[in-house]
Amino acid sequence: MKKKIVLAALFVLPVVVYLFFASGVNNFGRLPILTEKVSDVSQMDPNVQFKGKITILGFLGNNVGAMQGNAFNLNQKIYKRFGEFSDFQMIMVVPQGNEEQVGELKDELGKLSNVDKWHFAFGTEDEIETLFASLKSNVDLDANLATPNVFIIDKDLSLRGRDDDEDEGVKYGFDTSSVAELNNKMVDDVKIILAEYRLALKKNNADRSK
Repeated sequence: MKKKIVLAALFVLPVVVYLFFASGVNNFGRLPILTEKVSDVSQMDPNVQFKGKITILGFLGNNVGAMQGNAFNLNQKIYKRFGEFSDFQMIMVVPQGNEEQVGELKDELGKLSNVDKWHFAFGTEDEIETLFASLKSNVDLDANLATPNVFIIDKDLSLRGRDDDEDEGVKYGFDTSSVAELNNKMVDDVKIILAEYRLALKKNNADRSK
């Protein structure tokens, strides 16, 4: 009798756990869309694009060296964790003329991890301001066209974030100067959007096989 109970528990428990988490992702695990139809970065720099990728978007500005610590935090806490996903990328927007500074940053990041999915988009001041304005966020660029905040852009060019954040209410971006915010909030939100797309892909594949 005890053996049967143990076997039943071993069989049932994993199923219950799976259903619990599957239900949670399906019903609660969708990252809210805060802004639709964000301008594609390809309009500014044809070497990169948002379409078809889950993008972490940042704005490094004219003083790339001053943003190096932010980039390192992002690399260690987000990129190293999710960089292996084929549909994940980082795009940092930088004003034209800062190519040398960006090269130095990439060299430094390369000492910490593979930087294949770190991309840098170069544009004019007007192009950068236009792209940033399309986010329709409550965050501002500074005089150097930089912000410590990064943003999650989905495959369909929508800005994702939180509409019920316990601290900010509506949360458009994540402060890369705060390791705690990256660990406690951004990691969770990137997990959610990746799971969302994977569930959709599995559903599409299942529907096709019927």
